[in-house]
Amino acid sequence: MPRPLLYKVELSPEQEQTLKAITTKGTHKARVMTRAQILLMAHRQMGDLAIKEALGISVQMAQSIRKHFVLGGLDAALYDAPHTGRPAKFTGQDRAAITALACREAPTGHAQWSVRLLAEKAVELNVVDGIAPSTVFYILKKTRSSRTAKGSGASRN
Repeated sequence: MPRPLLYKVELSPEQEQTLKAITTKGTHKARVMTRAQILLMAHRQMGDLAIKEALGISVQMAQSIRKHFVLGGLDAALYDAPHTGRPAKFTGQDRAAITALACREAPTGHAQWSVRLLAEKAVELNVVDGIAPSTVFYILKKTRSSRTAKGSGASRN
């Protein structure tokens, strides 16, 4: 005998129409369409096991979508909340300044820039407060060219 549902999904006619539109039009992400199907099936009093079998998902996913709908509404059930994370330490201006520094001539006594030398020079010129050589490498890698190599990579001679 199945357990009683902890979170019962009851859709308004407008919500049901919205979900039907999402599932019939292929303009939404697959996960949003699956979540909409879960909510429609749950509204029709289908159990989590039946939804699992019909959609090929886990029981936990069906339970989770029900819970998100009951506690947070339709948008909370369909769409993921923004993920938190540490903000970027270096702005686009900082990155551009480091790339521009790498495009300059290497300092006297050096044939070419190294990432360690670029990191030290960026701190010395107050471009940034502090930066690891690996971060300089990552910034330069994003420019799609090798600023520390002997050649520009334009030819193989």
